[in-house]
Amino acid sequence: MESFKIIHIGSLIKQCVEEKKIGISRISNFFKCSIKEIDQMYLSESLDSNILLQWCKLTDYDFFRIYSQHLILFSPPASLGKNKISNIKISNLPEFKKSLYTQGIINFILELIESGTKTRKQIIEDYRIPKTTLYTWMKKYKK
Repeated sequence: MESFKIIHIGSLIKQCVEEKKIGISRISNFFKCSIKEIDQMYLSESLDSNILLQWCKLTDYDFFRIYSQHLILFSPPASLGKNKISNIKISNLPEFKKSLYTQGIINFILELIESGTKTRKQIIEDYRIPKTTLYTWMKKYKK
């Protein structure tokens, strides 16, 4: 399981393309660009969101989820009460629950514990995963 801390999106896209055996001519036609430009995308650590969206459509893989998982694991805790005034909605942006744990996240966390990289207490503190949730995962996904 690779770490979600460091994301090199170009190499992940290249890996996905190779696994799905998508031909370079199909990619070139889809993006209306040269093979050299595609190779440059593979070397890029980050890509414009519109280009990344196109890669998602072409490969049928949600590369944005990688960034979401990074945020779940590594974003600072939200300040309670900050920017909230008696239930008045401050932003018109859509709100998403932060605690959406995918199977990849669960496996990553359990692997940290099994390998001894982190203790249960460190997982709870570092990633703000509720103790009951962590113990449920350990019981449910025990190898």
